[in-house]
Amino acid sequence: MMAGRDSNAVAGGPAGHVPVLGAAAIEALNIRDGGVYIDGTFGAGGHSRAILAAGNTRVIGIDRDQTAIAGAADLVDAAGGRLVLVQDSFSELEIIARQFGHDAVDGVLLDIGVSSMQLDQAERGFSFRQEGPLDMRMGDDGLSAADIVAHASARDLARIISTLGEENFARPIARAVAAEREKAPINTTRALAEIVGRIVHARPGAIHPATRTFQALRMFVNDELGELARGLAAAERILKPGGRLVVISFHSLEDRIVKNFLTARGRMGGGSRHMPELRHPEPSFQALTKRPVVAGEQEVMENPRARSAKLRAAERTAAPAISAEIALPALPSLDQVLKGA
Repeated sequence: MMAGRDSNAVAGGPAGHVPVLGAAAIEALNIRDGGVYIDGTFGAGGHSRAILAAGNTRVIGIDRDQTAIAGAADLVDAAGGRLVLVQDSFSELEIIARQFGHDAVDGVLLDIGVSSMQLDQAERGFSFRQEGPLDMRMGDDGLSAADIVAHASARDLARIISTLGEENFARPIARAVAAEREKAPINTTRALAEIVGRIVHARPGAIHPATRTFQALRMFVNDELGELARGLAAAERILKPGGRLVVISFHSLEDRIVKNFLTARGRMGGGSRHMPELRHPEPSFQALTKRPVVAGEQEVMENPRARSAKLRAAERTAAPAISAEIALPALPSLDQVLKGA
C-alpha cells in the first residue's frame, strides 16, 4: 500500500455536508487497516472522508458528475495518495478497480440517488423549487429530461411516471404534457412543475405535486435502476471473501432491487432428496441486515431527507459470483421514446 498522511488530517479537512446514515454505513463496512474501498457515489465526499479517517485505507471514488470530481481537489491532496477519483458510472466499478491494480477490494459503498449538492444547483435542472433548464443529467452526455418530455408519447411518458414515480395521476399528467408541448416547448423546471401542479393538488403538509414526476424523469434519464443492477453485480465480482457491500437507497424500487439481489445471492445451495438434480449456486453473500437500517429521530430532525433512507449490508462469501440477471421493471427504451407516438 502507498504511504498516506495521518488519518486525522483527512478528518480535519472541510467536512462539507454530512451524508445520510453515514455512521451506520461506515460501521457496516467494517473498515480494515490497509483495506481498499470503493465509494461508488462520491458526491461531496462525506463517505470517502470517513473511510479515509477510519484507518490506513485507500479509496477509489467514482462519480458521473464532473463537478463532484473537480470540487474534491483539496480532499485528494489531504489524503496523500490514498484517494483517487474517477468520473464514470459506478456500474463500471469492477473495471475501474482493476485499472488501478486491484483484483479484489474490501468494501463497496453505494449511496443511490440525487445528491443535495445537485439539487441545490438550479442550472442542473433537478429541482422544481428553482427555475432552471429541464436537464437532470448526472453526467454530461445522453438525453436530457427536456428531450424525454419533448419526444415521448403520452403512453410512454405515463409509463415512466407511473413506474418510477409511483404517481397515481401519471396518465392525466402525461396527457397534459403532450397537450402543452404542442403549444410551446417545455424546456424549464418551472414550466413542467406548473403543468403537473394543475393536475395534482397537494394537501397541506404533503409533498410538492411535482415531486414524483421529477423523480421519475430523473431516474429514467440516468437509467438509475439499470445502473444499480449493474453496480450490484459488479460489486459481487470485485469484492474479496469477507468484503462488505453497503447500499443506501431512498426509493422503494431501489430498495426492492437491493433486497431481492441479496436474498437471491444468499440462498443456500443444494437440491432436495426428491429432486437432487436441481441445485442452486452456493450463496455469494451473507446478509448483515435482516431489516433495513433507517435513520433515527435526531437525524431525521436534522435532515428530513433521511426519513426515506434505507441501508442494507452484506458480506461476500468465498463462493463464485452468480451470473443470474437482476429483474427490473419494464420501461420503454430510449429508442421507443425518441420515436414518440
